[in-house]
Amino acid sequence: MALRLSVSSSHGPATSPAISTCRPAACGRFPALLGGGAASQRRSLAVMSGPERGVIPVKSSGSDTATVGAEAVAVTGQVTEVNKETFWPIVKAAGPKVVVLDMYTQWCGPCKVMAPKFQEMSEKDLDVVFLKLDCNQDNKPLAKELGIRVVPTFKILKDGKVVKEVTGAKLDELAQAIETVKSS
Repeated sequence: MALRLSVSSSHGPATSPAISTCRPAACGRFPALLGGGAASQRRSLAVMSGPERGVIPVKSSGSDTATVGAEAVAVTGQVTEVNKETFWPIVKAAGPKVVVLDMYTQWCGPCKVMAPKFQEMSEKDLDVVFLKLDCNQDNKPLAKELGIRVVPTFKILKDGKVVKEVTGAKLDELAQAIETVKSS
């Protein structure tokens, strides 16, 4: 399942270093983390499995992650949307696998540019669990717990701990960081 987003930004091209991240001062708006903001968006996730894909089941009460019975799941080979209730259980269930979390907002131009590239990475690297977290009002406590200051921010976890972080729309830096963590 491919994630397609239309990109419209008045900030200029995505390769500009000045817009590789969105900050409250730069964009003039950061409703998810400053307390203002839109209601949470409805998200859906299709569970896909096959011989090349793996499913990591987790018990959860969250409704924004795919469920199998009463369990939330993360599926390797695709990006799984998480929320404040499902994130840590999925990370714990991943065990020794590397987990990469894309922290984004709906209004962030660089986030929209990175979304399809992040999806492509998930389809190619089946040894890694790829997650995304919309830093909206509902997920503000988790974003704060993870120390989010700019979006996009990518947190790389191993054995349940954050071991690397990449901020901004820096695909090459993200790929390098993932490889470094996988080989350690």
